[in-house]
Amino acid sequence: MKKEGGFSPALEDYLEAILELADTNKVVRVTDIAARLGIAKPSVAQALGHLKRLGLVTQERYGPVWLTEEGRAQAAEVRRRHRALFYFLTAVLGVPASVAERDACRMEHVISSQTMDRLLAFLVSNRWVPEGEMPAASAPEAAGDNGPKEE
Repeated sequence: MKKEGGFSPALEDYLEAILELADTNKVVRVTDIAARLGIAKPSVAQALGHLKRLGLVTQERYGPVWLTEEGRAQAAEVRRRHRALFYFLTAVLGVPASVAERDACRMEHVISSQTMDRLLAFLVSNRWVPEGEMPAASAPEAAGDNGPKEE
């Protein structure tokens, strides 16, 4: 299944993994991505080829992997969704962290931007997330009330 932007959940997982590895290691290699996602290096190489064609990563042959500006933006958005869902599941619903991590990883790929903005507004306005930890909701209307909107 592909989202509105045309990225499959698997490609979003690659972007998120590359961003997190880059934040930790600074240099990201195919081996690091494979270990992080628990998949074979040839699968990573194939996915990286697709991400290169989309202009989301760069990599010289056998060299480190770098997110492009657009790739970093896409990865940051995936991570934002993941974190918000994780916070909601653990802090608001009381789901154990290990279960919330798995569920957030699945949900981050299918949640609409409208629902995500509402969830972020709810989390921020009710102080369920630590100060400065979660980016503000992206849509201006998300900062309003949390009730249903009339269409």
